[in-house]
Amino acid sequence: MIKLIQNESEFNTEILMKSLSGRKMIAYMNAYGTGYDFCRFYKITHESGEGFMFFINSTLIICTDGKLCADYELVSFINMCMPFRIEGDTRILKKVSADVSDSYQVLNRTVFELVPDEKSQNFAEEFVDFNPSLPEVYKILSEGFPNISDFSLWYTDTSHRCRHGISKVFTYRDCTTASMVFDIGNEVLIGQVATKLSARGSGYAREFLKWLAYFLNNLGKRAFLLALDIRVSFYREIGFREIETEIVLERIDIEKESIFKGILEDE
Repeated sequence: MIKLIQNESEFNTEILMKSLSGRKMIAYMNAYGTGYDFCRFYKITHESGEGFMFFINSTLIICTDGKLCADYELVSFINMCMPFRIEGDTRILKKVSADVSDSYQVLNRTVFELVPDEKSQNFAEEFVDFNPSLPEVYKILSEGFPNISDFSLWYTDTSHRCRHGISKVFTYRDCTTASMVFDIGNEVLIGQVATKLSARGSGYAREFLKWLAYFLNNLGKRAFLLALDIRVSFYREIGFREIETEIVLERIDIEKESIFKGILEDE
């Protein structure tokens, strides 16, 4: 059975704290609660196990206890809502993918841990802006991600999460940016990494991410980021540690040039 969650107390945080997707769900619940139509939470109950789903704009995230089966009701829910992206429990996604193959493609994604580098002690931290102008951040992101959502939607969501202490945005030398999507239980998810076109090849993103790993480690936090295949080699070269490979599903009935939509949240 799939049931819309009306109260945070219906969450099983023990399940959600076991994965980055689950922690992201907790972060958005803390930011928005259950009163917004664009940010909806669901509980899945089945004789095989328990799980939760989170709908944010056009992305559906699924977290389970590792026992839940992907049944007809879940597949029907996906076919009814048709999110652009589906992510979360890879075991469930693999089972679902066969039933929605006419509408979705399977993409590989790697989870990296940001490994600190002692050389980052010499990083020019004075060029880091810990409270940058969000419109300026959007300009950087829009150069790196042509399919980013429109400014008003992005700004409303990002500023809301930052005001509530859920997320934090950084820039480096006014041309590279990265965000803390959440910080839950001293585990941090880094996303929205981009550099202005005019500064590509400068090494700024590499320097900045290595420093960010060092900075967060000194705060007692483990930091992670998610990368689709087109960016995996970059993070390997930096020296970040590959934790696991997972899959995400993305709709294929979209213009071919939009095939990389959604990358913004992963890199």
